[in-house]
Amino acid sequence: MRRQYKIENLDCAHCAMEMEAASRKIEGVQFVSINFVSMKLTLEAEDNIFPTVFQKVKKACREVEPEAVIVEEGYRMSASQKTEVAQILLTVFLFAVAKILSGLEWFAEGTPLHLLIFLPAYLLGGFAVIRKAFSGIFHGRIFDENFLMTLATLGAFAVGEAGEGVMVMILYRIGEFFQGLAVAKSRRSISELMDIRPDSANLLVENEFQRVFPDKVAVGSLIVVNPGEKIPLDGEILEGESLLDTVALTGESIPRSVKAGDPVSAGCINMNGVLKIRTQKTFSESSVSKILALIENSAEGKSEAERFITRFARYYTPVVVILALCLAVIPPLFGQDPGLWIHKAITCLVISCPCALVISVPLTFFGGIGGAGKNGILIKGADSLEKLSRLDILAFDKTGTLTRGTFRVTAIHPEIISEDQLLELAATCEYYSNHPISLSLKAAFSREIDKGRIGRITEYAGEGIQAEVDGKEYYVGNEALMLHFGIPLTPCRCHDCKGTVVHVAEKGSYLGHILVADTLREDSLECIHSLRESGISRMLLVSGDQRDITESIAASLDIKEFYAPLLPEEKHGMICEIREKNPNRVLAFAGDGINDAPVLAEADLGIAMGGIGADAAIEAADVVLMDDKPSKIPLALQIAKKTLGIVWQNVILSVGIKLFVLIPNIFLGEESVPLALAVFADVGVCLLAILNSTRALHVRRKKSRSHK
Repeated sequence: MRRQYKIENLDCAHCAMEMEAASRKIEGVQFVSINFVSMKLTLEAEDNIFPTVFQKVKKACREVEPEAVIVEEGYRMSASQKTEVAQILLTVFLFAVAKILSGLEWFAEGTPLHLLIFLPAYLLGGFAVIRKAFSGIFHGRIFDENFLMTLATLGAFAVGEAGEGVMVMILYRIGEFFQGLAVAKSRRSISELMDIRPDSANLLVENEFQRVFPDKVAVGSLIVVNPGEKIPLDGEILEGESLLDTVALTGESIPRSVKAGDPVSAGCINMNGVLKIRTQKTFSESSVSKILALIENSAEGKSEAERFITRFARYYTPVVVILALCLAVIPPLFGQDPGLWIHKAITCLVISCPCALVISVPLTFFGGIGGAGKNGILIKGADSLEKLSRLDILAFDKTGTLTRGTFRVTAIHPEIISEDQLLELAATCEYYSNHPISLSLKAAFSREIDKGRIGRITEYAGEGIQAEVDGKEYYVGNEALMLHFGIPLTPCRCHDCKGTVVHVAEKGSYLGHILVADTLREDSLECIHSLRESGISRMLLVSGDQRDITESIAASLDIKEFYAPLLPEEKHGMICEIREKNPNRVLAFAGDGINDAPVLAEADLGIAMGGIGADAAIEAADVVLMDDKPSKIPLALQIAKKTLGIVWQNVILSVGIKLFVLIPNIFLGEESVPLALAVFADVGVCLLAILNSTRALHVRRKKSRSHK
């Protein structure tokens, strides 16, 4: 059993890591992940012991962070921000009173009462921090920001700097408050960005409408969507026509026109017409549910950068504490002023908190994934986003990926009858077939076919059809079918056209042939040019189609390397071979069909077409393009590179400013860096890093220079 819970009152990213680490040690836990950004706990355990395991996890989390509360999804606790603001303001008032009193002789610095007048402000402002620090010590988790801040401020009291100790605690609380606001704003931005969950469905039951939750609607039900409402489930339009706002799913700003017979996806907004829809999937299997699940669970696959920051924080803080201890003890042994070096040690402790990194890195990845989702690109986790940013080699499947995957008639070459007669005869013979080529013939004919003319039909797998029309026998298929029945044929004389030749013959005579070809997607060439400009060093085309057709498509896209014809297992083998020859380079495969699923799973990064792609391909992929546009691949690459750029900006910003304050503090000589500056190097830098992280939500799409 796997369940997800909301976590309230969790404002510390380091605590989230500690809670997750403590939960993993509990017997019976099969999987646990705590996403600090989305405030979600995901827990998996055996069904029969799940309640017991869950209670142990709750207890372990409470021991790390007593104020954090794990609740059922959807439950919201009342906000405590007003209380926190009031507490900070009262602390500031008491601190101001103490500063005024310290100017009097009785309370002057150095007198016994000097420390006492600052104590009320310190206890009020620092009680929550001190309680968390002692709770961490009691449970064996010493090196967190609460412990460091408590140690630093108590040290300030110990050396007679009570006022500075209180000021540090006030600045820390103010910084934490604004940090919490910034994180909450980032969460809201991402939530609003992905606000595509439909609230209800108008279910038609016995000619009456019932307003129900989407997850209560069964497959095959009839629903009605009025103008302005979100489509609640995937389905097919039975009646009506309208314009759909698909921006939340695909990122496309131009409304899509739909009519009876068209498929529609949950999450799109019906703009002007009334639509009656027959549902084809349950809500849990719908497009919108898959998108939300991928975004909400994106932190389960942690990136290498996140794992590095976790390891860094584990060792960084203890090292700084040891450094602070050395500063406080060693110089006084050689005759240096103890008060000065204790002050320097306290400053080091304040600087050392790694919150800026621990919070901003996962927040940046979450923002990048949310921004990609807004553009119709689903990226399954921070690890996939990071791999995408390092993409080197990209292999494309041809049919359905760079081409439409739907055939159309490009030429008609009759022998003894007219073009219209040849096309009508071929379409009539193929009337009952759903093969893509058959569909293209019927679409090209476009007129109604009299099925009463059709008699016995025999299908020859891989060759074509033998059909009886108006009492006569006809053959429609490839060259192998003509050879099978001993019918001499005329080779296609269209040398400039590449495609599949459909021969048509009557018993004993050849009637002509029709050329059917797949067509490129409008943005395929833009995709290739943009990727080349982005620095992708190697691109190749693979297909199960004929070599000459694949070669023609490759040439039109300016792709030098192509492989055809390949069976699914041969595609898989080829990807394995490329990976073995390029072990240190990221290899991606972009495909759409169910036969591409093994290849998508084998590649370092699988990219699937989500609109027409098979469910198996989408499940196996790491990146899903919801609108089947290849040009979204360069955009995904752009988002990934921007996100990783922001991650390393935050790393350099956080570490750089801390070192900028820390090094002078140690080597300044007879002076120490002010504690207020040390607080800025902690919570101030964290706030800057969080604000910088929100830039990952927004990306301005770059146009290929070849298409400007």
